[in-house]
Amino acid sequence: MIALRSWAAATSLALLTSACPRATRELELSRDGVRSYLMGFSVVPPKPDLGIAVRSLEIWTKRADAAIMHLDVPWAILLAGGLPEDALRKDGVDLAHYYRSKHLTLVVTIDVTNGLARESEAPVLVAAHRSIVEPAIQRLYRNYVRVLVEVLHPDYLGLAAETNLVRAVAPRPIYNAVVRMTNDAASDIRRSRSASVLPLYVSVQVETAWGKLGQQSAYVGIDQDLHDFPFVNLLGLSSYPYLGGFKDPDQIPLDYYTRVRGSQALPLMVVEGGWPSASVRGIFSSSPEMQARYIVRQSRLLDEAHAIAVVQLSFTDLDLGNFPKPVPEILPLFATLGLVDANLKPKAALATWDEIFARRLAR
Repeated sequence: MIALRSWAAATSLALLTSACPRATRELELSRDGVRSYLMGFSVVPPKPDLGIAVRSLEIWTKRADAAIMHLDVPWAILLAGGLPEDALRKDGVDLAHYYRSKHLTLVVTIDVTNGLARESEAPVLVAAHRSIVEPAIQRLYRNYVRVLVEVLHPDYLGLAAETNLVRAVAPRPIYNAVVRMTNDAASDIRRSRSASVLPLYVSVQVETAWGKLGQQSAYVGIDQDLHDFPFVNLLGLSSYPYLGGFKDPDQIPLDYYTRVRGSQALPLMVVEGGWPSASVRGIFSSSPEMQARYIVRQSRLLDEAHAIAVVQLSFTDLDLGNFPKPVPEILPLFATLGLVDANLKPKAALATWDEIFARRLAR
């Protein structure tokens, strides 16, 4: 649903702490103090400002044991003849080293299409009148993936994002290209790394699987994705239930994640998602208290699914007034997903997250 590119972090970092309000009684009574899943975020700052990105990193890495890098393919550099190594030095290597210094498990998702408009290709390709249907463009992707694996050494790697949503809304040749290039890239990886050494996934959009988005009204599932991407030995989930018609977190069924997996014995990992703390007029209503209750509800969904990780892209809200122009029309729908506001002030949901994070990790 949303793919926001990570900003590189500086090497010199100022230590920050954050006071958190007391968590809810409901959460205190919900579980026995154990979680099966890693928890973490990505570095998406409120605005393109390195200083505030560094400050947010120092806050959230204290309450995480995993980090995710959701990377667009660097098409502009690759089309200009640049090396994948150059692109990764510009946007990836320092950040990965930082995460390793914090002893965080590293999850990487590579986004092949347009993360803010799944019916479209990446804007850089569109502007260059190029397309992933071209074998030459697919080769650029495969080479980038190969180098990324060698340079960043991710613990988990997603080769495409929200494949079921791409299939539902993008032209069929685009989806077919995603299938071809990811399968080819997976074959490249498996020549040097086994499934146990580097688990591979594509992410699926949970609301789409449940028939909550688009023209569908009944459960759809992901059988086609499991058929088209046979290399997956891990299932990545993207979930924004408030966009799927749920008006309250407690309406989300407890089998919301497990039903998507079906009879497959695939581990589950939430690789993006969340619930906003503010309403968007005419689309959905929310509040800081409702967002906190979503974190509680999601913990139950994760427990039911015996999930292995939940990594939310947004730790901070987005300061849309200071965002690069033009601001995509869809972006306000995701502007208040953070557990702190755009000034890094904690919201109620942060205390809830902290209480869940304090559980003993048992994997």
